[in-house]
Amino acid sequence: MRTKTPDTRVIGVGSPIMGDDGFGLRVMDRLGERWELPEEVALVDGGTWGMQLLPEIEASDCVIFIDAINTGSAPGTIAVVERAELPRYFERKLSPHQVDLREVLAICELRGTLPRVTVAFGAQPETIEMSTSLSPALAARVDEVADLVAGRLASLGHDVRRRQPAAA
Repeated sequence: MRTKTPDTRVIGVGSPIMGDDGFGLRVMDRLGERWELPEEVALVDGGTWGMQLLPEIEASDCVIFIDAINTGSAPGTIAVVERAELPRYFERKLSPHQVDLREVLAICELRGTLPRVTVAFGAQPETIEMSTSLSPALAARVDEVADLVAGRLASLGHDVRRRQPAAA
């Protein structure tokens, strides 16, 4: 049986060894743990790929980024940044991957291949420094942001279902 090519990609970006910069990857993992996703939704570890994400983005009808997003607000403040606002937020460099992501989005826009739905979910980081742990402010937001992403997927028409907790 041939499976459908994913038309929606949830891309977690960031570096898991740079403290709060690993937020996007942590949330993406939690999304997969807490929610059953249909085959047309792919979870993509975007890490710090930059331009290498171009084919993933261009092959999608919808892209949801998950990242630490610098909005200048209090640490842990959740942000949902819609397509038209994304370039402004990715101008505020948190880490090396964001400059590349801004460029990737600009290339997609110029080529007319930016997905019709492009949105970023994240939270204001507290610390971007060598560490494999999130700050308490961001660790407290992982489940909430994963659930927000699941809600957006559902609003886009995807059949997402909360996984049942394992029996003790």
